[in-house]
Amino acid sequence: MSPISMLLIGFAMSTDAFAAAVGKGAAMRKPRFPDALRAGLIFGVIEAITPVIGWLLGRAASSYVEAFDHWIAFVLLGALGVHMIINGVKPEVEEADEDADKHRGFWHLAVTGFATSIDAMAVGVGLAFLDVHIGVMAAVIGLCTLVMVTTGIMLGRVLGSMIGKRAEIAGGVILILVGSAILYEHLSGAVG
Repeated sequence: MSPISMLLIGFAMSTDAFAAAVGKGAAMRKPRFPDALRAGLIFGVIEAITPVIGWLLGRAASSYVEAFDHWIAFVLLGALGVHMIINGVKPEVEEADEDADKHRGFWHLAVTGFATSIDAMAVGVGLAFLDVHIGVMAAVIGLCTLVMVTTGIMLGRVLGSMIGKRAEIAGGVILILVGSAILYEHLSGAVG
């Protein structure tokens, strides 16, 4: 997998966390950079671990599905992309006003980080069938998430939830394109 594809997947995986971070930043009275960085680290670490778990699960099953692994990667990435696009166009549900400390609490951030990283676990399953170094891919996903969440919280107060939804739609489109490119590369290589 090319470095550009890895970077695109990293940013696509971080868009749902970015959308959540924009919402968190909008809910905080005055987000400070240390708070944003702390949230970015929590989300980034969780987002880096989940594709490794998915990759391990995928590797365990890889010998059974080697003949059609490219289709699995295509379907997983495509389905996740469509899911992200649907979430991006759905109207946002209003949350009740909560204390700012609750929004910044470690466990609240960790649960939110895990919820936004389920798609990264599914991508990890798909990556198990490709020639990719999972450690590098996990680091890319984690770093992209760190940057996106930190930025999202700082921008959240100013931009609100409008940009978060658009980022999630863009991430979904990127996943569909990467999945299509994987399928195209494999099928064109099999023909040639």
